[in-house]
Amino acid sequence: MNGFITIKEKDWEGMDDKQKLWAIYNTLQTMDGRMKTLERRPITDKCFAFCGGIIGGFLAALGIKYGGH
Repeated sequence: MNGFITIKEKDWEGMDDKQKLWAIYNTLQTMDGRMKTLERRPITDKCFAFCGGIIGGFLAALGIKYGGH
């Protein structure tokens, strides 16, 4: 499963308050685990992402300047 939200709107409407609080807590715990995994990534991954952002921003600025109408 790629997403972390497993409750559909129809299911949410049928839950009582205690079940909703548990679902929110469970979702937050899942998000926390994913953030910890991202934070443990090697510095090289972070540097590549940073450089990619710079290059992408520069190319977007060129596209706006020279490709726009």
